[in-house]
Amino acid sequence: MAKEKIEGCHVCTLVTPGEPQVLLGKDKAFTYDFVLDIDSEQQQIYQACVYKLIEGCFEGYNATVFAYGQTGSGKTYTMGTGFDVSLGQKEQGIISRAVHHLFEGIKIRRQHAQEAGSQPPEFKVSAQFLELYNEEVLDLFDGARDPDSRNRKSTIKIHEDASGSIYTSGVTSRLVHSEEELLQCLKLGALSRTTASTQMNATSSRSHAIFTIHLCQMRECPQDQMKNGGGENGELNGELNGELNGVDSGPIAQPEFETLMAKFHFVDLAGSERLKRTGATGERAREGISINCGLLALGNVISALGDQTKKGGHVPYRDSKLTRLLQDSLGGNSRTLMIACVSPSDRDFMETLNTLKYANRARNIKNKVVVNQDKTSQQISALRAEIARLQIELMEYKAGKRVAGEDGSEGYSDMCQENAMLQRESDTLRLRVKAMQETIDHLNTRVTHLLANEVSTLLTKSSEGNEEIGALIQKYIREVEELRTKLLESEAMNESLRRHATRLATRSPFPSSSHSPAPGHLPGSSPAPLSMEAELTDVLRRAKMDIERLKKKERKQRRMSPELEKGMKKRVKLHTHENGENGQSGHNGQNGQNGEIDSDDNYVEDVMSPLQEESGCEDEGEDEEEGREEENGFDSDESLVDSDSDSEEKANFQADLADLTCEIEIKQKLIDELENSQRRLLMLKLQYEEKLILLQNKIRDTQQERDRVLQNLMSMENFTEEKANRVKQDYEKRLKEMNRDLLKLQVAQKEHARLLKNQSRYERELKKLQTEVNDMKKAKVTLMKQMKEEQQRRRMVEAKRNREIAQLKKEQRRQEYQIRALESQKRQQEQVLRRKTQEVTALRRMAKPMSDRVAGRVARWNQSPK
Repeated sequence: MAKEKIEGCHVCTLVTPGEPQVLLGKDKAFTYDFVLDIDSEQQQIYQACVYKLIEGCFEGYNATVFAYGQTGSGKTYTMGTGFDVSLGQKEQGIISRAVHHLFEGIKIRRQHAQEAGSQPPEFKVSAQFLELYNEEVLDLFDGARDPDSRNRKSTIKIHEDASGSIYTSGVTSRLVHSEEELLQCLKLGALSRTTASTQMNATSSRSHAIFTIHLCQMRECPQDQMKNGGGENGELNGELNGELNGVDSGPIAQPEFETLMAKFHFVDLAGSERLKRTGATGERAREGISINCGLLALGNVISALGDQTKKGGHVPYRDSKLTRLLQDSLGGNSRTLMIACVSPSDRDFMETLNTLKYANRARNIKNKVVVNQDKTSQQISALRAEIARLQIELMEYKAGKRVAGEDGSEGYSDMCQENAMLQRESDTLRLRVKAMQETIDHLNTRVTHLLANEVSTLLTKSSEGNEEIGALIQKYIREVEELRTKLLESEAMNESLRRHATRLATRSPFPSSSHSPAPGHLPGSSPAPLSMEAELTDVLRRAKMDIERLKKKERKQRRMSPELEKGMKKRVKLHTHENGENGQSGHNGQNGQNGEIDSDDNYVEDVMSPLQEESGCEDEGEDEEEGREEENGFDSDESLVDSDSDSEEKANFQADLADLTCEIEIKQKLIDELENSQRRLLMLKLQYEEKLILLQNKIRDTQQERDRVLQNLMSMENFTEEKANRVKQDYEKRLKEMNRDLLKLQVAQKEHARLLKNQSRYERELKKLQTEVNDMKKAKVTLMKQMKEEQQRRRMVEAKRNREIAQLKKEQRRQEYQIRALESQKRQQEQVLRRKTQEVTALRRMAKPMSDRVAGRVARWNQSPK
């Protein structure tokens, strides 16, 4: 300010570039979420601090922005409640920009809904403007209020609902429909606000102002919320999407609506002031005391909420109406932003320090923010969440992931738990392999540097090299090591893909009989196996091409320039010797390992081949049994189920065996790499020690020669001091050069010693890997034993089944014999019955009929008395 410049004040604040930190004086530093310097513009403040809060209001979250600071520090200017006509577009405050952002967001959301073909959301915006003057709440929108009645008791009451939200009764709430209408209401309320002049500020605010925007929107529920049960139950989202992809949703439901409500408080606090500096008296002094009392109560609330030692203690919200109005903004359901406005002048050093401490305490407050929905929307969201949970449980029961016990208790199946355990073990092993690979890469880089230093030392010693040749050597060595590493990785990936293809091929011979292809459907006509086979073939082809390309590049890099061959001769011999030893040992170990694995694989094939033959025999036997059962009427569902389960068990055994073999190979390769790295380190250590000893001996011989020459010179009669000094300087120069070389070697030796200290850790890792490999081999042997036992068990079951079938056939033959006997007896009885019927018929034909006269006599005789 001009007044401060005239008085010779200086800037006492400094903002750290690129960091949200402000430095006050020389030793007081404060860190906040955002720090904006003197030359910052209003647009930067709004974009950095307030933009996200307005976006959150559209999702149903409350927000509060309040400016705090000493009087004259720019709170009203920052908030934009002054409405100075001379201010341009760039100097508009936070409230004006927030109003523009709010109505632009409403317009954009309606356009997006129309473009999407859904019903546009309905918005309702209302505003309130309150003033807290001398601890009395006044309504700035009340046009009938008498300006002279400020000191009278207000009729506005502050209440708290069941959910803890604060609301006021007796306050005018104006419904607005446009940005211009809302800004006009803000302007009229700002003109009614109490301001006065003091010695520190010509237009000092004499009251706290709270401008509140209420936003109510009714919109269609988002699709993800309709599926997943609302935003508050987002933990079901991923699982539900994965489980219910194939579930038929039935007919298209009618769109459902939700109602969201949000309120945004813009609080312009009156500045804290000291009466001695403001020179206030009378009414202005009483206003200042009231302002300071409200700010003191606000500070007490912030201290109670931000102090971790007072967690759960009493928070004095009711000490002031200011803290009572802001109760849900401080530690409640609101996203709250505090803007601390400070003066950079050294005259206001103490006020600035207090303001920064005040804001630092406010950073520790933790609010509990939730979406403000009406009860109907909340109930619908809860029901959606319950439906989603029940659908997930249903899918888990259908998939066999969840089972119910005999006592009615629920739990996850053993298969699910075993899958989870195996997944965790797989993730752990992957992390360990990644860590070991990083260690190997680091060791390879270190070996490259050591070899480059060695060659550079040789070239320097022979006085034939320079920095360019050394850099070129280091580049070639690095490229060769990188190419070798890439070649190993490509070969490992190729081997892994080949084993994966072998595993898929080995699983194919075990289909269940119930899934045999239908007539007219070729076995290879399924698109999934073809796509999988084509993908594997393509990957294998690309891997082979990469390997060939890397080999060609490595051969090309090995063709070095003739100038470097002489300097690299020793290094090439050493590296070739190392590669020969490592390759031989690694070759032997690899051959031994491959031999062991191949023998194990052959053993597995020997074990699995009779199983596959048995599986084929069982399938043929089952087909024959089905044919006989169709003829004879037998039911073989139980045998089919047993056969399917046996095939499944065999497939699982073979998959586990293939996984174990792959893991053993990976760990064996890691062990070989670690052993090779250790051998290289030991050889380099021996070389450095030999060079160090040679150089030390050379220095000692040179010193002895120097002493001997000096003694000879001193014994000579024509001895001159000048000649002796010359000889001495010559030898001292040679000694200095040797000492420099000695220091270089000592530094290299220290670095190498540091690497060797880590050798114990590498040895522990090596032993651990070897133990794991041995355990895996034992597990492999155990698995094969189990397969043998399973084979024997199936043979016994098959023999028992054959005996049962033989007994059933015998019983069937006996029953057929009984049936034939009964049928023969029945035929005989029918023949006897037919013969007797014919005889009766013949007798009836032979009998003569009685005449009527004889019949009459017989009748009369029967009627005569006896």
